[in-house]
Amino acid sequence: MFFEVNRGDFRDIRVLDAPREELDSGQVRLIVERFAITTNNITYAVAGDMLDYWGFFPSAQPWGRIPAMGLASVVESAHPRIERGGRYFGFLPMSDEVVIRAEPRRNGFRDAGAHRGDHAAVYTDFRSVAADPVFAAGRDDEYLLLWGMFRTSFLADDHLADDDFRGATQTLVTSASSKTSICLASCLRRRGHRGIGLTSDRNRAFVEGLDLYDEVLTYDEIDRLDPGTASGMVDMAGSGAVRSAVHRHFDDNLRFSLTVGATHWEDQSGGRDLPGPRPEFFFAPSQGAKRAGEWGPEELDRRLGEAFGHLLAGTGRWLTVAHRTGPAGLEAAYRDLLEGRADPAVGYVVSLSREWFEP
Repeated sequence: MFFEVNRGDFRDIRVLDAPREELDSGQVRLIVERFAITTNNITYAVAGDMLDYWGFFPSAQPWGRIPAMGLASVVESAHPRIERGGRYFGFLPMSDEVVIRAEPRRNGFRDAGAHRGDHAAVYTDFRSVAADPVFAAGRDDEYLLLWGMFRTSFLADDHLADDDFRGATQTLVTSASSKTSICLASCLRRRGHRGIGLTSDRNRAFVEGLDLYDEVLTYDEIDRLDPGTASGMVDMAGSGAVRSAVHRHFDDNLRFSLTVGATHWEDQSGGRDLPGPRPEFFFAPSQGAKRAGEWGPEELDRRLGEAFGHLLAGTGRWLTVAHRTGPAGLEAAYRDLLEGRADPAVGYVVSLSREWFEP
C-alpha cells in the first residue's frame, strides 16, 4: 500500500495497493511502523524534480511517492549480513512496507538501489536505533518529527556561523512556526545570535510562546524593522512576496538570503531582479559532508546530539503529537498541511497499520 501524489497537482492523491514483491539476493523487506508528516514533506514535493525527491521511491508517471522520515523493522532478509528484527530510522515511502536493496554500513545499512546512486548518504542510510545515541526510547514520535529537520537547521546555522553570518547581526526566519524554523531558532538562541521570527497573524501567539525568537513579527510588519541593520534571511516559506518584501526593505544591508523550505508552495513567484544578495538554495548534505570530513563523523554526531538534546528538553511546552492511522488518517493530515490548516503546535505521526499505536 503506497500513498501517492500527482506530481503536477499535489491535491490529487491516490492509495495504490501494490502486489507483494519476492526478495532477490541482497534485498530486505521493511515493515513501516510509523512516519512523520510535516510541511517539510510539502517542500519535498515542491523540490521533487529539482532535487530528485521523486527518485527516492519511483512510481509510474504522473504519480510520485513523497519520502518521509520513519521507523521500520526488517521482517525478511535475503542479505547474509543483515538479520531480521532490527529497527531502523531513515527515509521511507508513505506505505505499510517497502523492499530495499541493502548494503551494510556503520550502524545500519544503505539503500543501494540503482535509482539511489546520486543521492547523498544522509538520504539513503537506514540507521539502527539501537546504535543511535540520540534516539531516546519512549520519544520515538518526537525523534521522527524533529530529528531530520533539526539536522538541516543545525547545518544551516553552522554554515552561516562559519562565515560569521556574512556580517549580519540578526537573522530573519520566515515561516517561523514551522518545525524546521523552530529547530533553527533553537540553534540561533543557543549560539547567541539574534533571531527574528516572521509568521502569519494566525500563528503569531504560538511563535511568541515558543520563547526562542528575540522578536516576532507578522509578514505585514516587515517595514517596522530598521533597514539600516545588517541582516540576513533564512527563508523557510519560499513565498515570493515575502522574499521580495525583505529584499526591498533591507536592500544592500541584507547580507544573505538562504532558501531552505517552501511552506508557501503556491506563492513561488517574485524572486527575480531583487536588490541585495542573490537568493541561494541551502543543501544540508553538502555542509554535513564538509563537517564530517573536518570533524569526523563521530564528532559531528556528538555535536548534533548535544544540540538536539537542548531542543528536545523544551518540546513539552509546545509540541503535541497527533497519531493518525490508515489511508484516511494520512490523507487528512496531508491535506491539512498542504492547505496550511494544520495547527503549528501539532505534529502528525502516521501509521498505515493501526497496531503500532494501540496501547
